[in-house]
Amino acid sequence: MTSIHRRTLLCAALAGLAGAAHARQTGGFVCPPCGCAMDGAVFPDPGLCLACGMRLVPASPAPVEPPALAPGAGMFWAAGGPTRPQRRIGVHYYRPDTFTPASPILIVLPGAGRDGDEYRDAWIEAAERSGALVAALEYPAADYDFAAYHMAGLVRDLSFPPGAAASDVVRLRDEDIVFTPNPRPEEWLFGDFDRIFDLLRTATGSVQTGYDLFGHSAGAQILHRMALAWPDSRARRIVAANAGFYTLPDLDAPLLFGLGGSGVDAATLRRGFSSRLILLLGALDDSDEAGGVHLHTPQADQQGRGRLSRGRYFHRFAERQAAAMQAPLAWRLEVVPDVAHDFRAMSRAAARLLYDTP
Repeated sequence: MTSIHRRTLLCAALAGLAGAAHARQTGGFVCPPCGCAMDGAVFPDPGLCLACGMRLVPASPAPVEPPALAPGAGMFWAAGGPTRPQRRIGVHYYRPDTFTPASPILIVLPGAGRDGDEYRDAWIEAAERSGALVAALEYPAADYDFAAYHMAGLVRDLSFPPGAAASDVVRLRDEDIVFTPNPRPEEWLFGDFDRIFDLLRTATGSVQTGYDLFGHSAGAQILHRMALAWPDSRARRIVAANAGFYTLPDLDAPLLFGLGGSGVDAATLRRGFSSRLILLLGALDDSDEAGGVHLHTPQADQQGRGRLSRGRYFHRFAERQAAAMQAPLAWRLEVVPDVAHDFRAMSRAAARLLYDTP
């Protein structure tokens, strides 16, 4: 099995059962990408994959990118991008009545459950107070596995030992994780965000030239890697909250825990240090009991045993590396008191930082 996230697959399986009628109308069912012989095959009914036995999940509907977004909550499917035309991205948005063409735009990256609707809803109160347009992106597990989502496409052909996803606490040897580095930036996830920002601008008449980003858990894994490897986007501020583990700004250490083999060079990393990255950490998110799925390997545990300690380690490492490269570091680290792995509480904390909401 090539997915480390049992919870992700469970959510996908439940969605497949609950949304059977809808899926029949919008493209049938597919096997979550696992490298089996039936990857990409479309089944007319729910059930199990004939090749690997995994439960089928609904195929993503065809993209319908609306010309306008009405006030309130809604959702549309955007295309997966030039290198992923067969894939789709769900855009769960909220446009408050107070939105104007000059209002800020926020793009949200959910955790491993890919539950864009819930992450959007967590920002509605802040959107009403600030006037910001919120768009939480849903990358379906059927189209985007751990390598494509959590690692943002920096690696491919990622596999874990059978049974690795049997618990929310995953303990492995580093050599048990098999993958191929992907040094092709056009295949990484990061370019999606500028493109979806342009869709939102067109659909709302926005005059904004940049946007903010918030990612929690798996979403934070994506966004801290974006700060390292994709520094020239139109993102103004990037808030990465409660990431499970980090890719360090080390050009010599190999992926997954360094940038070696990624194609990122020193010039890109120097620009990455200038990104307005905010590492947002929960003060109570430092144990396996804090929630979410937690990966332990010798290299991961060098960063710390919990998400709080790992985030602090990542920031300290970046400070040393930036100093060694004589590059200014614009990153900030903020710890939210009395919060563990709670995306709603972390969303409220991020709203206070970004939009000064009470």
